[in-house]
Amino acid sequence: REDLNAVEIALAYQHLLDQYELTQERLSERIGKNRTTIANYLRLLKLPAPIQMALQNKQLDMGHARALISLGDPKLQVKIFEEIQEHGYSVRKVEEIVKSLSEGEAVKSGTRKITPKRAKLPEEFNLLKQQLSGFFNTKVQLTCSEKGKGKISIPFGNEEELERIMEIFDTLKK
Repeated sequence: REDLNAVEIALAYQHLLDQYELTQERLSERIGKNRTTIANYLRLLKLPAPIQMALQNKQLDMGHARALISLGDPKLQVKIFEEIQEHGYSVRKVEEIVKSLSEGEAVKSGTRKITPKRAKLPEEFNLLKQQLSGFFNTKVQLTCSEKGKGKISIPFGNEEELERIMEIFDTLKK
């Protein structure tokens, strides 16, 4: 129904699951909704209270909430939520922020810098970063998420520096 908000729908689904001891699959068959739709609503109930309240009061979009869920860290979710409130970020912008944080990168928002929980690299990655910096003779950046996904970035100041770095890569091919 149109007059119900996302959190109320999620609570209703949870109530039906509990009361009738249904699986999400059985509930989806009974009410004619996709199981993933039901699962997505139920995931909203895992969000911190301030975010659920904003969803109920229609101060936050379901898309924003869905993006925040994937962060997993309640403190970080609330921090990003506050940034959404302050800067009026679009769902796409929030998805970009969440993706960067998930990949272990720090994000600048307004005057604040938001860092993921574990922005510090393990010692072996720091050693690798130093080795690469020495090898390319420039400051190499290396980011890594808790899941082990990451990125190596080799900055250059001008075309000559880029040429020099590309020549190093060329020697590696042989």
